[in-house]
Formats: sequence, structure tokens, C-alpha cells
Amino acid sequence: MSPGEIVHVALPQAPPPEVLPENIPLSILYEDEHLLVVDKPAGMVVHPAYGHYTGTLVNALLYHCNVLVTLRDVTRPGIVHRLDKDTSGLLVVAKNDAVHARLARQFARRTIEREYHALVWGLFREQTGVIEAHLGRSKADRKKMAVVTDGKAAITEYAVLERFRYLTLLSLRLRTGRTHQIRVHLAHVHHPVFGDPGYNGRQMAWGPGTPGQKAEVQRLLKILPRQALHARTLGFVHPVSGHHVSFESPLPSDMLQVLEILRAHTLPD
Repeated sequence: MSPGEIVHVALPQAPPPEVLPENIPLSILYEDEHLLVVDKPAGMVVHPAYGHYTGTLVNALLYHCNVLVTLRDVTRPGIVHRLDKDTSGLLVVAKNDAVHARLARQFARRTIEREYHALVWGLFREQTGVIEAHLGRSKADRKKMAVVTDGKAAITEYAVLERFRYLTLLSLRLRTGRTHQIRVHLAHVHHPVFGDPGYNGRQMAWGPGTPGQKAEVQRLLKILPRQALHARTLGFVHPVSGHHVSFESPLPSDMLQVLEILRAHTLPD
């Protein structure tokens, strides 16, 4: 090699990590030869990604189903949609290409019925409402999403289920399905999801608070070390039978325990 000589180096693309079956228990609400509906626990990653190549829902599904559709991504076999690691609730998984494509079409056309329950900071005056704000990758932290003017359109509907002294239980429906949509939208309107470590949900976001309330909040956060967000219902047209099917997942024990403590106190008028 001589001084001033230009050297071109081409690095081969790293092969995708091998995704192996793992004997991990699954909560399956429904299964047939075409698809299955899974109730994902909080703490489980849906598919392998950087830092999480084992212990995922996909690893468990490969063990349970033996063979799943892969399409173009071998790390996401059967996955039509996903939930964040610390969001619990319902997911539908496809077992073959045709079913995957038909389910994906329903998601694209926004005909899938999805309802989430979330415990959020603060009190809503309105009983129902719509949050509409464009979402994109945060410029400050690329692992997060943010409300940005040049982002993708995102619309979230909400309805109040219960009001407590400094928290509200909401029912939420998505008109769009953006990454972290519910969490970012609620933080944007100053009602972050309780316990959400990524979007200010682990800070006192309602008033100064009395010493007793602050102690209670710390107790509740210990019970719920994640965002209080649960994918409660899922409904769609079965891509083979053509029948409408719907499923419901009860709130997990950590959210129920927090609600029990909150319900022990009467909300003042």
C-alpha cells in the first residue's frame, strides 16, 4: 500500500441472529390451525432485538407451534402486531403466509378492534375525548417517540372509566397504530401513564401532593414497576372462517392491586 492510495472496504452484512425455540409457558386464549391469540405478560419482549435475543414471545411460539410463517423477517415469525415489553395483553399470531397477509390487511384498514385500559396521572374533566398529534422519532432520544410536526398522523380516543384522587382509569381505542402511541399521546396532554419509566410516569404529575399521598404513590409504584397499560380486548374477522371473533383479557394482578388501594379512598366532589 502506497501513501495517498484510496482503500475501499466492504463489510458484509451481519447475518440475523438465529431464533431458537424455548420452552416458555404461554397464556393462550384461542388457537386453531390458522392462528392463535396470546395474552402476553408484562416484561416479555415480543420478538428478538438488540439486547433481547432470548426469552421472547417468538422463542416461546416457536417451541409451541414448531413452525411459523416468517415472510421477510426470520426474527418475527407469525408476528402481525406487537406490544411494548412492559405492556400486557392480547396479541394475534399467524401460522401461515395467507393468514398473516389477511390479518395485516385488517390492521392496515383499521378494522381490527382494540381496547386498552390505562391508569394515568391527573383527572379528566371530559368523560370522552380524542387526542390527535403527529408522532415521530424523538430527536433527543432515538429510543423514544415524540409529538413532532413532520411525523405520522396518530389519533387516540379515550373514555373515563373511574376517577380517583390523583389518577384516572381510562379506556382507549386506537384509530392509528404508531409506536408508543398511547404512552406518548397521554404524556403530551400532561396525563402520562402511571408508572411509565419512558414518558415521565414515575414522577408526581398531579399537584404538590401531601406527605401521605406521596407515601401512597411510592407504595403504588413499588407494586407496579412498569406502565399501567393493558391491551384488554381484541376483535377481528377470522381470515379463514370469515366469522367475527373477539377476546378479552382481565387486568393483570399488579394493576388490580393498585386499583384496589385507590378504590379504598373516596374521590371528593
